[in-house]
Amino acid sequence: MTTRVWQWDNGVCGVSGEPWTGVRYFCTWRAGGVSAAPWDSLNLGLHVDDDPEAVARNRARLSAGLPAEPLWLDQVHGTAVYEAALPVAAAPCADAAVTTQRGRPLAIMTADCLPVILADDAGTVLGAAHAGWRGLLAGVLENTLRAMRRQTPHARGWRAWIGPGIGPTAFEVGDEVRAAFVRQAPLADCFVPGTRPGHWLADLPGLAAWRLARAGVGRVEASGECTYTRADRYFSYRRQVRTGRQASVAWLV
Repeated sequence: MTTRVWQWDNGVCGVSGEPWTGVRYFCTWRAGGVSAAPWDSLNLGLHVDDDPEAVARNRARLSAGLPAEPLWLDQVHGTAVYEAALPVAAAPCADAAVTTQRGRPLAIMTADCLPVILADDAGTVLGAAHAGWRGLLAGVLENTLRAMRRQTPHARGWRAWIGPGIGPTAFEVGDEVRAAFVRQAPLADCFVPGTRPGHWLADLPGLAAWRLARAGVGRVEASGECTYTRADRYFSYRRQVRTGRQASVAWLV
């Protein structure tokens, strides 16, 4: 597990992982923006009742360090994948995006769900996915990889970075969530008894890593950052329902 800190001159900062051939990627921290509490300060979500002007200024601060304005998605905890070939007038309704265009940043907003960045070893195709437990269970990561393979059928070798999300000591789910995953595969080691009867602590990054490996991703790296426990760095919906969103951004170079 390797963590690297990203920081723009204007105060926007975040965390990344190991260097990748042909790819730049990172997840923002909540510092460096202009939003007031409880969205303080670099809230990048327009759907959380923050002042739209503040969000626009925050997004402009982020974009100042990028090769172009990111592709923002209207995320709905689904499995749709948007193939980002051209500029769009409005955020596409999807929970993942893929591109082969260099300098085209993809963005995933989260506040406990996992952002997952994917690429081939040569850095010719890029994917970014929003993976909460519903999306993981329904196959959003597998759908993203299928879309990437369609765009680059000759690509060889796959890698993924699982960005900051709620960690295995903080994510408590009911019997029905555990049962749904275990029905698909023997993943009992990703669940340990929770603090209440009929509840379990779920290892969401572990579930994502298992599904990525099963889909053919040879190298999977996890940030190890828990959004719930790091209130100084991340927004967390479970910690505080009225809160902002950080973004994981990636682009081909």
